[in-house]
Amino acid sequence: MPDRFLRIALGVTLGLLIAFVAQPYILAFLYSADAPRSVTARGDLSAAEKTTVDLFARAAPSVVHVFAQAAAQGRALMEPDDEFGQGEQQQQGSGTQTGTGFVWDAAGHVVTNNHVVEAATKGGGSISVRLASGEVVGARVVGTAPSYDLAVLQLGRVAKMPPPLAVGTSADLKVGQSAFAIGNPFGLDHTLTTGVISALQRRLPTQEGRELSGVIQTDAAINPGNSGGPLLDSAGRLIGVNTAIFSPSGASAGIGFAVPVDVVNRVVPDLIKNGRVRNPGIGIIAGQEATAARLGIDGVVVLRVLPGSPAAQAGLRGVDPRSGTIGDVIVGANGRPVHRLSDLTAVVEEAGLDRPVTLLVERDGRVRTVRLHTADVAQTRL
Repeated sequence: MPDRFLRIALGVTLGLLIAFVAQPYILAFLYSADAPRSVTARGDLSAAEKTTVDLFARAAPSVVHVFAQAAAQGRALMEPDDEFGQGEQQQQGSGTQTGTGFVWDAAGHVVTNNHVVEAATKGGGSISVRLASGEVVGARVVGTAPSYDLAVLQLGRVAKMPPPLAVGTSADLKVGQSAFAIGNPFGLDHTLTTGVISALQRRLPTQEGRELSGVIQTDAAINPGNSGGPLLDSAGRLIGVNTAIFSPSGASAGIGFAVPVDVVNRVVPDLIKNGRVRNPGIGIIAGQEATAARLGIDGVVVLRVLPGSPAAQAGLRGVDPRSGTIGDVIVGANGRPVHRLSDLTAVVEEAGLDRPVTLLVERDGRVRTVRLHTADVAQTRL
């Protein structure tokens, strides 16, 4: 009896083992989907998804891919296409920088970053633009504004002009509202990334010794190649021009910056009409902030006053070139404290051209009020 029970137990165990080993083969034989599977209905997209899809469909045709060739190079066309290139970073050996732009008006003006086309403009190179349709057309630089990292291009003959982007305002933006970036990161055309406005009123150093204030910070992924592309709100309106990222690795770390559209809407018409932007200023060259800090000075040291400028007419005095004696230090403007150059720049920018500005100026330990009007001082720091 015990032997019989043992034989039965071993038989059952062996059967179970065989079944366990054979299970995958049995399932594969019985249930393999060797024909196309039927599609499961998913239902309608969510309201948020529909909004994003519609936004991209409306805005994407207005976004272009910008190629700036620093100088003619006969081997450029012989080199393999860099499908996953380095964005607006210069590709080694090709002298080409790429970035993003968008159509500004029905005349074919395209807005992008100055740093995207800078090498081509300085080196006598060429610029071409690939439209959303795939058409590639030549373009010329109409004007650049290095102080705002903006440039305007004029498209050549186009089979069908893309529509201009709708323009919004950056004056009423709120931290936390949705933000959408469209661009060509790493050469990948028309990529949409989404996020929120992470912060407002950031400051961003630009060329010409200025610091752009009121910059938008977003966590929408911005990578090399996105520069010059649009930052949009949930209505599909332009609220900024993507210009920079903060990233130790060079790729998106969720901290991107965009020039606010209210600045763009003021600068671009000037570039179209005059080829340059009229920078409101008072006609001074400011001293180095680091030097002022080491000397314990809280304010903007007037290093030099330009002849004939509003500052000169108001009697402002720079540093004595012979003795090195400090003249005037600007410590306030239009009722706001001035600790550094960006504080003064922000006040002057807000005032605009040919507008009054009231300064608090310290000289020899005494503070006095100086009233003057801003003027176009595009070739100076302020």
